[in-house]
Amino acid sequence: MSSDDPSPDDYVVRSSRRRTRTMTAFREHGQVVVVVPAGMTERQRRELVPGLVQQFLAKESGRRAPRDDAELTSRAVELYRAYVAPHADGPEPVFGARWVADMRARWGSCTTTSGEIRLSDRLRPMPNWVVDYVLVHELTHLVERAHNARFWQIVGGYDRAERARGFLEGVDFTRRDAPR
Repeated sequence: MSSDDPSPDDYVVRSSRRRTRTMTAFREHGQVVVVVPAGMTERQRRELVPGLVQQFLAKESGRRAPRDDAELTSRAVELYRAYVAPHADGPEPVFGARWVADMRARWGSCTTTSGEIRLSDRLRPMPNWVVDYVLVHELTHLVERAHNARFWQIVGGYDRAERARGFLEGVDFTRRDAPR
């Protein structure tokens, strides 16, 4: 075990009689859970599980959305400075970003008079680049209120804008067509 391997306190291992060859890892109530075949020996667990947990955590860290409003605001500041500020006239506006649970029809909103940006918590499990796109979209309203050509030019400066829009359209499509 290397010094980078996760401690057994970092995860829970469960055995499954249905699982015969493969292992899987996922998060449940904030805890990493690893499901292994019931026939796996203790030695195999010691040798294989930490590597799987390490891979899971590395993959998760690459796509994890900001956890709280402070992280979300910090990310918004970075994105504003990178994508929106070069198009702004005047000083950087005062703004903040927060997650909201009651936003079901839109991905985000911006109140330009107060600088309040709200993102739907439905974005939390999505890749970072999708959350970043929605932030860039809402931040752009601070310098261009209407969805006009200038607005879309600024938003289009985000390198994954088109891909993120397609991703969100796909999510909307599956939600709309899901059986109720």
